[in-house]
Amino acid sequence: MENEQLQNSTIFPLGEKVKANFVGDAYLQMVFTDATPLNTAIGNVTFAPGARNNWHSHHVGQVLLVTGGKGWYQAEGQPAQALQTGDVVNIPAHVKHWHGATKDSWFVHLAMTPGETDWLEPVEDEWFNRL
Repeated sequence: MENEQLQNSTIFPLGEKVKANFVGDAYLQMVFTDATPLNTAIGNVTFAPGARNNWHSHHVGQVLLVTGGKGWYQAEGQPAQALQTGDVVNIPAHVKHWHGATKDSWFVHLAMTPGETDWLEPVEDEWFNRL
């Protein structure tokens, strides 16, 4: 029932469950994959409460457009930033970071990601639970 309610409240379909580079349940629906004219892929990423992606960086950078729920973004060496619907995060190239849902809320964002992603280690439960 919870997934059905979430599907009915999001802009894009929930998509397929992501099987690698995430902790917890997360889903990806690609919205745009054509390299012309924007030269970027756009994915709708949905995180269940407590879900987050591994630390990673992008060769060109990334922009997140938060469309629902509450989440976190953290660049390495910086405090985690709380995110909510309407927030925009501009992530420069080669900045190690992660993003995901808070412990008690779903979190949905569009990720505009030109270029390649380098996936790294998971965000540890012990650290995440202190947020």
